[in-house]
Amino acid sequence: MYWKRYRHYINDYRESDISIYKRSCFICLGALLVAVSLQLFLIKNYVIDGGIIGIGIILSHITGLQVGLLLLVLNIPFFILGYTFLGKRFVILSFYAIFVLTFATNLLEPFPPITDNPILVIIFGGITLGLGVGTTILYGGSLDGTEVMAILFSRRSRITIGQCVLICNFFIFGSAIFIYGLKAAIFSLATFLVAYKTIDLIVREK
Repeated sequence: MYWKRYRHYINDYRESDISIYKRSCFICLGALLVAVSLQLFLIKNYVIDGGIIGIGIILSHITGLQVGLLLLVLNIPFFILGYTFLGKRFVILSFYAIFVLTFATNLLEPFPPITDNPILVIIFGGITLGLGVGTTILYGGSLDGTEVMAILFSRRSRITIGQCVLICNFFIFGSAIFIYGLKAAIFSLATFLVAYKTIDLIVREK
């Protein structure tokens, strides 16, 4: 799965004749869908995702800072590190996606969640999140600096991209148990799996 994402970051598909206008529109749509998932399904129901998004939600809960701002700050170092290997276009599109996500999450923060039913949160929150992340990846950007870190680390070790992300997420969901409780951590893991599968269906080989 993560090799599919990796190819969308660096392969010829990103260098195809898709216009920057089309890329920008779809990446904007992807970031907006992620913001909807975070603010209208996940955060207020104490459900987190993996990666930088999950870390941002946890830190927002602990510090009271806006999750959008935290996502922006947390992602910047990873994309700067990935500039040389993944290219200028990737970095620019990723920063653009994160700025849209930051703005949209701040805009939606005052609104209450659509539902507090855990099954609906897992299904609709996970699908919406997966659609947003998958669309962003499909058009050459990223919202998760941990994948960038995993790509760079895998180049210098025998650990695969997927294994790097899995290790990171293990600690994130483990932390959620102590912060939100076991039930919330289980709901978070279920949501992550729904989102993961949705991304897998969107990001296909070209």
